[in-house]
Amino acid sequence: MPHTPPHDDNNQPGEEGDLSDLLSELRILLPGAQMLTAFLIILPFNGGFAKIVQAEKIVFLLTFFLSMTSLVLLSAPAIQHRVMRPLQDRERFKRVADRIMMCGAFSLALAFILGTNLVMSEVFGHVAGIVACVLMGSLIVCMWWWLPLHLKRARKI
Repeated sequence: MPHTPPHDDNNQPGEEGDLSDLLSELRILLPGAQMLTAFLIILPFNGGFAKIVQAEKIVFLLTFFLSMTSLVLLSAPAIQHRVMRPLQDRERFKRVADRIMMCGAFSLALAFILGTNLVMSEVFGHVAGIVACVLMGSLIVCMWWWLPLHLKRARKI
């Protein structure tokens, strides 16, 4: 089996540069997922956590699971890239990594929405939690998906 020298993905034009862009974008998303997860990890160890109702505990568990899922999915492409290096099919890897990243972003978005609900419900009541949850969900949909797709279709960027 012939040895292929390692390939540097940085500063590559065109499709190869897209892989470097993807990995850079993951470095932007990961801290948000990490901070949310850290907050959720310490929450059950606070004294007041035992006093929350069962429904809030279910929301907490779902939020925690989605947050952890986002961490796994958002870190997967970078780890896979390192394990599979040198890449045999860069285009296929990029397509798969892009899908994994979008699944991670979706999990993170749901965790943000449920986390917002969890905090606002505890502080201001369930109605405020639902309103905040809807507002956060709308903001995420608009900024993460609708606006980029709108600009892409309008060819403004």
